[in-house]
Amino acid sequence: MIVKSFELNKIDTSKNSIFLIYGQNEGLKNEITKKYFTNKFKGDILKYDEKEILDNKSDFFNGILSRSFFEDKKLYIVSRVTDKFYNIVEEILEKGVNDITVVLNSGVLEKKTKLRKLFEKDKDIICIPVYEDNFQSLSAITRDFFRLNKITISQEIINLLIERCRGDRGNLQNELEKIESYLKTNKSISSGEVLRLTDLAENYNVSELLDSCLSKNSRKTINILNENNFALEDCILIIRSFSIKIKRLHNIHKEFKKNKNLDSVISLYKPPIFWKDKEVVKNQINKSNLKQIEEMIFKTNDIELLIKKNSANAINIISDFIIDASK
Repeated sequence: MIVKSFELNKIDTSKNSIFLIYGQNEGLKNEITKKYFTNKFKGDILKYDEKEILDNKSDFFNGILSRSFFEDKKLYIVSRVTDKFYNIVEEILEKGVNDITVVLNSGVLEKKTKLRKLFEKDKDIICIPVYEDNFQSLSAITRDFFRLNKITISQEIINLLIERCRGDRGNLQNELEKIESYLKTNKSISSGEVLRLTDLAENYNVSELLDSCLSKNSRKTINILNENNFALEDCILIIRSFSIKIKRLHNIHKEFKKNKNLDSVISLYKPPIFWKDKEVVKNQINKSNLKQIEEMIFKTNDIELLIKKNSANAINIISDFIIDASK
């Protein structure tokens, strides 16, 4: 049976024993698991990876079938579930195990997969699809948080929080939890304190620096380098973040050569590209070629080694590299 994530508060989850939560929104999957299962469960909570159960199937079934009368009810949370888990679910259903709760967390499951088909058709087990967040959904979460805490905050600060969290619900929830902890001992909070508490400025500036560099915007790249006092420990963060971004461009370039539709390649890229970054990435692809990117990947590895060997000169090394790459 399919139940949408926003409909979960309308049903009694205790009446069902097996749940499948699937999709790429890790933050929402974790939120659902906590809110509707772990936070209100009274009993033993056991966490597994799919592979652990598949490799020790008999031990798993011995555990769920050998519960004594005085033993607490058990909640099993299984991560990284794939179609390989189909037979396990069927066996649980066949054995009629009703005194346990099983929550399966999975990534993308195509409609044709046996596991998804089973959950969608069987009215006794629940299938919860989760979808990527967009700006509107994350903005609503943030506004609701501040409204519940009776804090007036500008839309500009909300936008900045979402942007700095790179569109990730999990990151956003972590930052809102920091603000919530602060409010336990303080009656109010200013916009400046919000930004200071969330402590996202450093990573944001690194990301902005690298995006400017890969967009071949030399002037902006130099300005960011001059405006930020990057420390020695930032150098490894910068070069590794650069490596992640340049490898992503490499993968997109290769797919673009086959597909010929850049918008489609960027939209379908995994892990998904944050909506605000799509035009930035498109611009970076248009201003580079595959050969340049491959040369930069090799150079990135050399620069990291050079920084480690010459820590006293690391900031100059990384600055020269970034400026040169932005030309």
